Order: sequence, then structure tokens, then C-alpha cells
Amino acid sequence: MGDNRNTMESLRLQFPALPAGKAEDIGEWTYTMRREMQEIVPGVYLGPYSAAMKSKLHVLESRGVTHVVCVRQDIEANFVKPNFPERFRYLVLDIADSPLENIIRYFPVTKDFIDDCLQAGGKALIHGNAGISRSAALVIAYIMETFGLKYREAFLYLQQRRFCINPNAGFVNQLLVRTVLSLVIPGVRCTWKYTSLQLPCTGTK
Repeated sequence: MGDNRNTMESLRLQFPALPAGKAEDIGEWTYTMRREMQEIVPGVYLGPYSAAMKSKLHVLESRGVTHVVCVRQDIEANFVKPNFPERFRYLVLDIADSPLENIIRYFPVTKDFIDDCLQAGGKALIHGNAGISRSAALVIAYIMETFGLKYREAFLYLQQRRFCINPNAGFVNQLLVRTVLSLVIPGVRCTWKYTSLQLPCTGTK
């Protein structure tokens, strides 16, 4: 874990815009941790669907989660779904884990959702089925835009928190395009049409 801390400290020194707040210490990475969520930056978690299942409500509440980005495709809708719409605010995105999927169009709505969550004092969990490709790509994009990092820098930062991430080649290419666009046109946002479902929180929490 010493190397992990050294790498993160090196990244923070190189990129001062990275969050100074301390995220949870994940300890030494083990294979079973891929089934759990990890805090990437203060208030933003990444994990698999297993971290958002009904049996995990107590964990979500203990971590202070208030918002959830649920990433799935149509064939997964029966088992990857919002389990607590009465407690948390959800953003549901229909994204296939395919190199041909145009994931870049979902970057702005995801960032806006997370930003709104943090500004309201909440915490957000971003999950797909495994928390490795689709949801990881969205979090990388969030880190890139929020902290002004290039793809490789954001990937390395995220990997220090969730070692198992592995966005598919198509997503990586789109994140690289996002890097180029940000260099050519500072502040650019990729706003291709997207389809999403937002579920308002109906509870009092």
C-alpha cells in the first residue's frame, strides 16, 4: 500500500487540482474488493452492481450515499436496476459495454448529476454491472473534466483507488478524443444527444 500512497501523492503534486481531501483508505488491493465500492475522490464512489443491491442498504447509508448512477443495457434491466428509489436519487443510463457504444455523449449528464449531488452535500455511487468498464469510463471522464487531467493521468489516478478497472478499447478511444478536444477547445463539452432516465427521490431522506 506504500507504493499506492506514493503514486497518489506524486499525482497530487504534479496536478494540484486533484482533491486535497482524504478519501477512504482502501488498504492493500485484493481480488474480492472488486465486488465492493471504493471512494475515488471525496464523495464519489465507483463499484459494481453488487454494491448497490438490497442487501447493501446499510453500507450505502453508512457511507452517506444519496445519489446513484446506474449504468446498464436493455438486456440487464431486469437485474441491474434502482433498488431504493424512495431513498436515493437515481440517474439510469442505458449503455452497452461495446467498443461501438457512443459513451462520450453521456459524459456531461453524468458530471452534472455528480456535481449537483456534491453541491447539495451528498455522496454519489457510480456503478455498472461489474464496475470495470462502463462506469469506470464515466468516472474517468468526470475526473478529466473536474481536475483538468488527460486520459492517462485520470486512468492512473482511478486505478490507484479501484485496481480492477478496464474500460473497453472503444471507450478508451473516446476518452482520448475528449483529451484532444479539451486541448484544442478549452472547456469544450461533448453534448451529443443522449437518452437517460432520472428517477426523483420520493422519500424524506
